[in-house]
Amino acid sequence: MYERVNPAHPDKVADRIAGAIVDLAYASETNPKIAVEVLIGHGICHIIAETNTHLSTSDIEAAARRLAGDVSVDIRLAAQDAHLSENQKEHLRCGDNGVFCGMPVSEEEKKLSEIAKSIYAIYQTDGKYILDGEKLVICQSHVETKKLQAAYPNAIVNPLGDWTGGTDVDTGATNRKLGSDMGSSVTGGGLHGKDLSKADVTLNIYAHLLAQKSGKPIHLSCAIGDAFVDGKPYAELVEIARDYIRAVGGFEKFAEWGLI
Repeated sequence: MYERVNPAHPDKVADRIAGAIVDLAYASETNPKIAVEVLIGHGICHIIAETNTHLSTSDIEAAARRLAGDVSVDIRLAAQDAHLSENQKEHLRCGDNGVFCGMPVSEEEKKLSEIAKSIYAIYQTDGKYILDGEKLVICQSHVETKKLQAAYPNAIVNPLGDWTGGTDVDTGATNRKLGSDMGSSVTGGGLHGKDLSKADVTLNIYAHLLAQKSGKPIHLSCAIGDAFVDGKPYAELVEIARDYIRAVGGFEKFAEWGLI
């Protein structure tokens, strides 16, 4: 059983805006420290970013409007906590506590992801999908239900009929759709809006990659300040995650579909 949402879902729009802001930080520094939260809906986008990297508010506003349309943008930039900054001063070390679980992507997760991406390639509007054995549910906004029903005759399509969706109907918040992005790997913190010093990003990516390679579940834990995780320097794991993020096109692109 698996639920998927597409990049136009309000929660994913929030993730993508947060990712775009992290991309701005990485454009300024090799190893910025940043954590971004986004709440968007009904014409306004609230952004809080904790960072010591200089960010242009006009660039942040442009990123939010590019992804969310004509919205009012409320920005709060705050300096990162002094203790957290000191933790990373000399060496790149684990920036958070956490437990992590990498799981091999299941055939069901692969199948639904392919369906979601094929629908989104045609209809780039708010959509969400469920696959539970043979039961497929497709809810896609801004499209005639009968069109999708013809393409997927065995699916339950828009059970309440045609609908609108989007941030003018529903609010979106960062990291609220981790089940979609991570499947059965979900444990603690969120993937999006954070730099690579944060274990929520680096160790989730690392555990995911190990699980795909081994075909087995991978379990990891860490404490803030750890210089080594899984017997490897944390800085080495950061580089593995950095390569992954580069391969998908940056933090904003990573936020579109997550790890699956």
